[in-house]
Amino acid sequence: MINVAYIGNGKSTNRYHLPFILKLKDQFNVKTIYSPSGKIRWDTIPGVHYTTDLNDIYNDPEIQLVVVTTPSQFHYATAKDVLNHGKNVLVEKPFAETSQQARELFTLAKQKQFFIQCYQNRRFDSDFLTVQKVIHSGLLGDLLEVESNYDYYRPEVPEQAKGFSKINSFLYGHGCHTLDQVLSFFGKPDNVHYDVRQLLGKGHMNDYFDISMYYGQMKVRVASSYFRIKPRPSFVIYGKKGMFIKKRMDRQEEHLKLFYMPNHENFGIDRPEDYGTLTYYDENHNYHEQKVVTVNGDYSRVYAGVYETLVNNQKKLVQDEETIQQIEMLEQGIKQCN
Repeated sequence: MINVAYIGNGKSTNRYHLPFILKLKDQFNVKTIYSPSGKIRWDTIPGVHYTTDLNDIYNDPEIQLVVVTTPSQFHYATAKDVLNHGKNVLVEKPFAETSQQARELFTLAKQKQFFIQCYQNRRFDSDFLTVQKVIHSGLLGDLLEVESNYDYYRPEVPEQAKGFSKINSFLYGHGCHTLDQVLSFFGKPDNVHYDVRQLLGKGHMNDYFDISMYYGQMKVRVASSYFRIKPRPSFVIYGKKGMFIKKRMDRQEEHLKLFYMPNHENFGIDRPEDYGTLTYYDENHNYHEQKVVTVNGDYSRVYAGVYETLVNNQKKLVQDEETIQQIEMLEQGIKQCN
């Protein structure tokens, strides 16, 4: 059993972490949750100690893992503080603002022999897992092009944002998810082309990005916008023998926002009308078009991976090099905004 503390008690902790770690009752015990204000806007968990004193975490020898869910601009400093107080640490995305900060944290963790990793929960999105299943089937043949889209229609977000911020940009906040998916599956690209914009003009929030990564003859593109009334398909995959379209993105976040939690049997599960469509020619040149049952997503698999690393010495789910490469790409892309 691993005793866990959270630094941060906002939306991230309560929506994207606690519902999933609480599923793993045999592996984790949430002991302490810290917030500087002491304000509690979410339902409290019986048996958890809520505090405004960080020393309740740092001076507790029973706490083995600290999860950092502060606002993004405090991730680096807080994670460094946790390591210096002798604790393993899991850091919300984006891991840090610069690749230099990321390297410093990984070096410090190795020196002190503690665990540190970025929380990349969208590796376990249902649409992304289904795409992997289709690719591994071989029915598409050699891959030519992969499109990943993550669209909103929320113009009020960039319109109300106060000025430009690198670490709080759309690219850092959401591109870190889609870039991580690409890097985790395809590895480091040969070349990258960036189109990162402020659709409302300079000095405003970054609200659009379109990044193309090239692997030999294959192109992988991730794109997102705050101004899409009708979102593009979540994934479109083209191969020499066929294609796959998954229109609807993973439903876990949708259900979480409705307070429909993972303890429900059909949490995050696609309906048949949400299944992706696979179209291909077989080896006899016969045409096929069929629905592909969506692989179930499950963000608790991040915590399951952390447990395996800390208890059974398994390889980290998110490798240090993947996190550094991702942040280097975020740094390069955001240079187009100011």
